[in-house]
Amino acid sequence: MELKSYLLAQLESEAALTRKAVIRVPEGRNDFKPHPRSMPLGYLAALVASMPAWITLMIEHDELNLDDPASQGFRPNVAERNEELVAMVDNSVASARRSLESTSDDHLITKWAFKMGGRAVSEDARYRMIANAVFSHLAHHRGQLSVYLRLNDAVVPAMYGPSADEQF
Repeated sequence: MELKSYLLAQLESEAALTRKAVIRVPEGRNDFKPHPRSMPLGYLAALVASMPAWITLMIEHDELNLDDPASQGFRPNVAERNEELVAMVDNSVASARRSLESTSDDHLITKWAFKMGGRAVSEDARYRMIANAVFSHLAHHRGQLSVYLRLNDAVVPAMYGPSADEQF
């Protein structure tokens, strides 16, 4: 199997789960934080909705350097409505899909780096960075989002297994 075929299949699976989660984010609660050091619900939901587009970044650029002022557009804008969050998911997935479809396995095995503080925090083959820094990271933040949903009495969707609110 081609790397890009595997990544496209994973993208479709993760996109469906992400869409199920963000559509349940309660509106008007963007400032909710379960703890003072936690990120606000609105930012977390926007982060989860926009993370698939990181694939485009990883395919079209050789690095993300957070020290570069141009990288400031990397942070997502908080949405006020669920429709905006769903649109963010759909747009980020469409961008990622286009990038994966147009790349090659040869390109996916080349290096990509995440830099900050004057050093490479993480550097590996693009396909591994996509698997780890996008898909695994997305699952982590989607899990956080499910906790925020529970704490706001919203329905927690079944994702990798049933939830207390939803069976498959």
